Amino acid sequence: MAGPKAQLRGVWIASVVNIDWPSQAGLSAERLQTDFVGQLDRARARNMNAVFVQIRPTADAFWPSPYEPWSQWITGVQGEDPGWDPLEFMVRAAHERGLAFHAWFNPYRVSMQPDVTALVADHPARTHPEWTVSYGGKLYYNPGVPAARRFAQQAMLDAVRRYDVDGVHFDDYFYPYPVSGQDFPDDAAFAAYGRGWTDRAAWRRANVDLMVSEMQQLVREARPEAYFGISPFGVWRNDTRDPGGSATKAFQSYDGLNADTRGWVQKGWLDYIAPQLYWHIGLAVADYGVLAPWWAAQTADTGTLLWTGQAVYKVADPAQPAPWQDQAELSRHLDLNTTLPQISGDILFSAKDTWADRIGSISRLQADHWQRPALVPVLPRLADGAAPRRPVVRVERRGARGLAFESACGGAHPAPFQYAVYRYDARPVGPRPAADADHLVALVPAAVGFFDVPDDARGAWYAVTAVDRVGRESAPSAVVRAGAGPRPR
Repeated sequence: MAGPKAQLRGVWIASVVNIDWPSQAGLSAERLQTDFVGQLDRARARNMNAVFVQIRPTADAFWPSPYEPWSQWITGVQGEDPGWDPLEFMVRAAHERGLAFHAWFNPYRVSMQPDVTALVADHPARTHPEWTVSYGGKLYYNPGVPAARRFAQQAMLDAVRRYDVDGVHFDDYFYPYPVSGQDFPDDAAFAAYGRGWTDRAAWRRANVDLMVSEMQQLVREARPEAYFGISPFGVWRNDTRDPGGSATKAFQSYDGLNADTRGWVQKGWLDYIAPQLYWHIGLAVADYGVLAPWWAAQTADTGTLLWTGQAVYKVADPAQPAPWQDQAELSRHLDLNTTLPQISGDILFSAKDTWADRIGSISRLQADHWQRPALVPVLPRLADGAAPRRPVVRVERRGARGLAFESACGGAHPAPFQYAVYRYDARPVGPRPAADADHLVALVPAAVGFFDVPDDARGAWYAVTAVDRVGRESAPSAVVRAGAGPRPR
């Protein structure tokens, strides 16, 4: 049996310190574009359907922003114009391949070093040093300063408004991870903006809550069908600290990062949550086998989708415990996920480790779980929207025998983003063939509109549906048969 027909299958493409892409600063535009297309083509080959690309890693921009400087991770020099628009290129290239593009922002981090004077002269953090705080060798916008929060939101929204992104994504960095022996230096902000608060930790959580709740509304207003979600640290609270927490003994996002991740789900502020469950099954302090069911319980009947973050970077790392030396560990995580209907996808961290496929772990995962393509899950709040019109399919010869299809758009019906191709060994009975995961064989980008029937499938019957950007699917087309016989020459 095939897996779910709709399942998020994503990969994080990190740009900070040139983790994944760009692989190094200062590469030519041609090389950068070629490398990024390579990332997308590898994702397609693994039957993925989404990329999460870091476009604002350090209060900078991978697009010509009126708010923040060009990112140093492109050219090597902060503020230096690369001479082209990377974000425009990336979004277009992803969509041409039928991949959803989620814009990944870090809301507060300003610099990987602590000195505000090392920033480009017109950097907003330099012109407004009162917005910033130096901590743990890095520079941050202070979450407790309202002007800093509002500025960061507008800087991120510039990309959301101007580019055709499919989602807005935050990672796990809110208040910084604690540094031993150092208190986060927000005395002045607490004195100025914490009036009426006696519990500074609660005030900090309220500041982060404002960032999340306001950002949800701002994204909805700017791009109503864009997904807004967060990938937090995987433990909210341990049950030894809170009876509602997980049976773990790990660092807690609620206390350590002032991030009430469970609360965001309960309050309906997220379209999805993708906790970073970066631990193996059986780990005593943070067991994947405990945390996946705990998160499933938190998201049940909430309208918030649950996707799990997977630690591909740990596979075959000699510093990691024995389970990470086993080719099947990641596949076992997805085995467990299949028993939890609330989990509707996974995101792999990060791209370079995914493509490396050390000890064949990604090939094993694909063989066990991702053999066939999958549609993106439809957000519950969008499920009642109109789907594309039913496509028309015809058998054609374009140097090969294949299927060409098209679907008219207009009125309430959105344009197709891609087409789902279903194959049947015998002619289906009844007026509507089963458009299910067992028969889904391909997703074809709308710009392509043609399916080249494999030689070993000639003579089979086919139906096609049109699918929009958020996964809404039309009724199946009339069934057609791809002719048997030799491939035309």
